[in-house]
Amino acid sequence: MITEQQQEAASLYALGARPADERRAFEDVLRANAEMRALVRGLQRAADLMALAVPSSPLPAQLKEKVLKRLAGAAASGAVQQPGASATERRPGFQFHGASDPAGWKELPLPGAWIKLLSFERDRGYAVLLGKLGPGVRYPAHTHFGAEELYILTGDLHIGDRTLGPGDFHHSDAGTSHEDNHSVEGCTLLAVLPLDHELVQFAIAGA
Repeated sequence: MITEQQQEAASLYALGARPADERRAFEDVLRANAEMRALVRGLQRAADLMALAVPSSPLPAQLKEKVLKRLAGAAASGAVQQPGASATERRPGFQFHGASDPAGWKELPLPGAWIKLLSFERDRGYAVLLGKLGPGVRYPAHTHFGAEELYILTGDLHIGDRTLGPGDFHHSDAGTSHEDNHSVEGCTLLAVLPLDHELVQFAIAGA
């Protein structure tokens, strides 16, 4: 049986978000565990599909300027930008997030709800985040002003009359709305969101 920690480690491996030494160690695990290999393949396919599903249409000029200013603030703190890169010019490089690394998690104004910014693509207008809901936590009703992609890594997420578990995927078109979502046992999920999404802005602000 795959544990919650292994599922989170597999998701970061699938995103290429593990340091080289951890990646090599995890590959040793994969060679010996067919169930883990199947999980990683599924995660990689889902991540590719979610990235491709995000519209590539340009952001409104004022909105793009606002987002870039937020990113510039994050760059000044060294939290998001690569060293020496400006908000408008970012050198190609790598980012890594260890599965057990607590850095980067930010608690939302909703107690028991957390997000962690993994990466963002300014040119294509999307960001990749991890999200966590504690047991019994309810995320309030909301409207999607841009497309949203969710992939459940661990636990349970209840959306309307649907119950999602590890490996389940959910897409929301722009303009759709949800009643409150909740988790009974707690959950961890991977999200691909537009850069102007309030959760992305919250993750960037004050980083």
